[in-house]
Amino acid sequence: MLRLPQFRFHLPGSIREALSILAAEGPEARVVAGGTDLWPNMKRRHQKPATVVSLMSIEELNGVDVADTSREARIGATTLLEDLVRNPALRARFPGLARAVASISSPPLRHMGTLGGNICLDTRCTYYNQTEDWRRAIDYCMKEAGTVCWVAPSSSRCWAHTASDSAPMLCALGARLRLLSADGERILPITELYRDDGIQYLTKRPDEVVADVLLPTASDSDHCRSSFWKLRRRGSIDFAVLSVAAAVWTDARGVVSDARIFLGAVGSQPVAVEAATETLRGQSLTEERIAEVAQLARKLATPMDNTDFKAQWRGLMAARYTEAALREIAGLETEVLPPRHATL
Repeated sequence: MLRLPQFRFHLPGSIREALSILAAEGPEARVVAGGTDLWPNMKRRHQKPATVVSLMSIEELNGVDVADTSREARIGATTLLEDLVRNPALRARFPGLARAVASISSPPLRHMGTLGGNICLDTRCTYYNQTEDWRRAIDYCMKEAGTVCWVAPSSSRCWAHTASDSAPMLCALGARLRLLSADGERILPITELYRDDGIQYLTKRPDEVVADVLLPTASDSDHCRSSFWKLRRRGSIDFAVLSVAAAVWTDARGVVSDARIFLGAVGSQPVAVEAATETLRGQSLTEERIAEVAQLARKLATPMDNTDFKAQWRGLMAARYTEAALREIAGLETEVLPPRHATL
């Protein structure tokens, strides 16, 4: 049995108290919500914080406010993933996000995990996500105590990949985050939260807490169509080895006015297929145009050999999953790609 290391645990009842503790403890402190990521990482000694601050007793960080379609939606960072999946208003307004959340892990863990935790999920790698004894046997990798990235030994950086399912979809929908610290508040586009580095993958400061996720009205189902497709070995539990999040805005004639596509699990941050926007804008979602965009995604996807399935095959599947997501948005027949994406 893997046991947690010793640490100081705080259970503040207010956000002010939590932020005060984080400011006092410094960068060695960690926040925890559902703990589905942090506790296993601590048991494997990936992370060894001296202090852990729980956010789960802070009421103002919880809750969903999406029913009013005239204003942006708000989701508290400690809202349970399963509560989002079961929320009818969220499923109606942001179906792509609801599907992405429904694909996360398994029902028991979705009853523990939170949206904020999934947004800040640690990056993953075959050589990192192992027990302490396993990692010590081959020597530590760059992500923990070592100096070599075993995925790319000649590289000067860590290539651990992003594993969050909600992040690519939130990026495609243009979500913003409200971050709090003892210094005050700031609003940050979620695309600016991530850094293309397997170790320093977040731009958020250690003393900052993700308080809310804000979703613009212009990204709900009255204004755009969204889709999320995920590749993993099993249809449940497993982390993504590829995901595609797409959001498309069209006018009354079906001509695309804007489009955003993000790939997950192929890099250390959600990867924007920026060329897709220019390719689709002013065009209809025809089979030919969709196939063209799918190839753009394939060229951009350069997964490393750091997770399940061969990297080259994952790159090829980036095109097929992008095509499937856009065909679904266009109302065209879609190929069944195993394992099947989550259904609601």
